[in-house]
Amino acid sequence: MDKSVAKCIPKLSRRQNDSWSDVETVEDVLANILSRLPVKCLIRSKAVSRLWHKLISSPYFTKLHLMRSRENVIYILYPYMDDIKELHLVDGDGVTTEVITLPGFENVSSLSMICSYNGLICFTIYPWFPHLYMRQPVEEDLEILICNPATREIRLLPRGSPAEQELGIGVAFGPGTSDYRVFRFFSSIFEKPVVSPQCEIFSSRTGTWRGIGFVQQYPMGANHVFFNGQVYWFIASEEDHSTPGSILSVDMEDNFKTIELPEEVTAHSFLIILEGFLSLVAVYDDDLIMDVWMLKDANESYWEKKCSAYIEHAVEECIYSVAGRNNEFFFITTEHYFIFNTDRTTWEQLYLQEGFGQDSPVVFTYTESLLPCS
Repeated sequence: MDKSVAKCIPKLSRRQNDSWSDVETVEDVLANILSRLPVKCLIRSKAVSRLWHKLISSPYFTKLHLMRSRENVIYILYPYMDDIKELHLVDGDGVTTEVITLPGFENVSSLSMICSYNGLICFTIYPWFPHLYMRQPVEEDLEILICNPATREIRLLPRGSPAEQELGIGVAFGPGTSDYRVFRFFSSIFEKPVVSPQCEIFSSRTGTWRGIGFVQQYPMGANHVFFNGQVYWFIASEEDHSTPGSILSVDMEDNFKTIELPEEVTAHSFLIILEGFLSLVAVYDDDLIMDVWMLKDANESYWEKKCSAYIEHAVEECIYSVAGRNNEFFFITTEHYFIFNTDRTTWEQLYLQEGFGQDSPVVFTYTESLLPCS
């Protein structure tokens, strides 16, 4: 057995007449043990025996391992359009637990990370600009990639319909554990003064795109969250296209609807998942004050204010990215990283390891998994 694998396996208390082969034959017991290991150890463990390889490769074990991993959600940070394509895994104490180098992207200048769910990450090769309303055509075709950082698997999706303008993108996960769907909003006629948005959907089951025609609303770029079977984006305000005016949602049956915001917000607003609710983080007054709202009833657009707080160092800095986990969220400004506790309304500044630059505005929650990209 590989020594690195043996170190990862918890010790079993065995009776004198028991042997490892006796334990191996009880697949449920073995799966229970192995499901607590990190993916790196599991990949090595496949070489131990045919039984282990078959078990670890099974859909049953993938679901079991994911269930265990959801008990240990951490954060994943990515330097937006940086020359070094690295992912930084950071725990709730601000400790960098692993740095993952993405292979094959050394010469890609516009690699953007747009979401993370169940261990799968979506990247686009396209210059999305955070919190800016794109109204100019770009001389680049949109490329979409699904990646599992733990297994290092990457899938490049087939290209969608030709477009003059990319308007937005979002990823839904389900109904199966390994299923996902990509919603792409675009305009094929840029010359018209009024944008005519269309939407098409990529399905991981079929491996193809399916157009659903023109839609009434479209999102502000690629910033979105997936929660309880629905994707949520901001819709630009009619008065100021750089500021959210409402929320667009779509469910797994392609039903679109809009949700009103609790009050007027600024361009520095973020959608996160907090304590089991879709939540809004809104920053006001030159980035001095932050309100946190929780959506209690989407049908009635009923919001409840969770808390308000002053933001440390916000006067001199820009707010880049926010990600929620339990009753806290990870907050990135131009020069600082914070963990904000919504119950105590306290800020804890993080000091990440040297070499991880302060130019990393994209953060998401992350759950390690064995889920395949295709």
